[in-house]
Amino acid sequence: MAKRKQTVASTGVAGLDEVLRGGLPASNLYILQGAPGSGKTTAALQFLRAGVELGESCIYVSLSQTAAELEAIAVSHGWSLDGIRVEELSASDAINGAADQTIFQTAELRLDETRKAIENAIEEHKPRRLVYDSLLEIRLITGDSPRFRRELLGFKAFLAQRNVVALLLDTQTSGAERSGEEVEGIAHGVIRFDKSLEEYGAVRRRVEVSKMRGVPIADGYHDMAIREGQGVVVFPRIIPGAATEDAKPHLIKSGVAELDEMFGGGQEAGTVTLVIGQSGTGKSTMASLYATAALKRGESVALFLFEERLETFFRRSEGLGMDLRQFHKDGQLIISDFNPNEISPGEFAQIVQQVVVREKIRVVVIDSFTGYLNSLPHREKAVRDIQSLLKYLARSGVLTMLIVAQHGLLGQNVGIDVDVSFLGDTVLLLRIAEHEGRLRRNIAVVKKRHGPHDLDVRELLIQSGGISVVSYNPLPET
Repeated sequence: MAKRKQTVASTGVAGLDEVLRGGLPASNLYILQGAPGSGKTTAALQFLRAGVELGESCIYVSLSQTAAELEAIAVSHGWSLDGIRVEELSASDAINGAADQTIFQTAELRLDETRKAIENAIEEHKPRRLVYDSLLEIRLITGDSPRFRRELLGFKAFLAQRNVVALLLDTQTSGAERSGEEVEGIAHGVIRFDKSLEEYGAVRRRVEVSKMRGVPIADGYHDMAIREGQGVVVFPRIIPGAATEDAKPHLIKSGVAELDEMFGGGQEAGTVTLVIGQSGTGKSTMASLYATAALKRGESVALFLFEERLETFFRRSEGLGMDLRQFHKDGQLIISDFNPNEISPGEFAQIVQQVVVREKIRVVVIDSFTGYLNSLPHREKAVRDIQSLLKYLARSGVLTMLIVAQHGLLGQNVGIDVDVSFLGDTVLLLRIAEHEGRLRRNIAVVKKRHGPHDLDVRELLIQSGGISVVSYNPLPET
């Protein structure tokens, strides 16, 4: 018997449907949890706006925010609430003075009147989608967990009979005890928005789908952000296996015969090369060299800059005889210039993935990974995330050059904050030392997983006429 495909409702949140493998299974009740300011209301409006675009009837039931406040949130993103009916309820006003004429306790009466108002709105407008904001008010009215649970069970049954997809917002305050067991047990799915503020830098946001019945979700945390005009945006973690394997590995040349000779003829597509060295050793220049050679072969190249300004990059390259401006204007060379403090690992990985797929990129340069790493509060997480991205690029047949800076300028006391040598299939080590009253740059291939490579240390000459590699001649013995 053929398996019937499950109908899903889009969340309207970029990236979240991908985490959910398509969206929210229809006609169910879901909980969206998060601290104040984590983006719940914005995401809820996106959910309803997605329904409006499909011609569905949508209701926003608000016990915590006014219609004017919701309108202000929408306007801040350039949105309209047209098509979304806002049912603005106040639990404190719902009893309309009836408490003086009844034997029921005020809390019970408030709960009953609030429930009736919501059910009447649903019966009248017959929504396909509904947002309930928020469970905190109902939890406060009910006063205890058993009554709160009974209220949710009854509401869930009411919605199920009417085929409504409902998103219930649940505000969680930091330091407070979580009463999530009764919520999570009732809901078909639970999505959590997390917001954290480090000692320095921007707010870090992430999302976790902690529960989703019958859906093979991409579990764990995924980076997210709130962007003006876009609302909540989720950046799903990179899955290396999603890339298409390159069936035809080939050698990638640098345009400098002596350098290609050191790599046993060239570097292989679908590998990662770490270019490691101190400041001034020529790391970025080596990346520009490979980029230029690829562009001249007619291949597309992507550069992701974290330290060097775009104009500085162009002028440095032009000073070495590599004019890359026209390639950039023609769209063959894609350059993205980032402020590391304003981008999460998840967003960066998604940008790289999209550029590689869209532009059919063959060479990727990340300059520098060190600057990117230094801006992040959790370096170990950044290394794990970049490893997934590098695996994806390798399986896509892309040569990736990762620039890694060492401490210091001269001398032997050099190092790297975090060991990343395991990330590279190939490691190119650049050094600089004083010799006979001048500084000399040295170059060596210290690791190459695939195929032979030269073990000699050679001299790297960076001159206005170009780049060359020559045999290193030490001082004669006396």
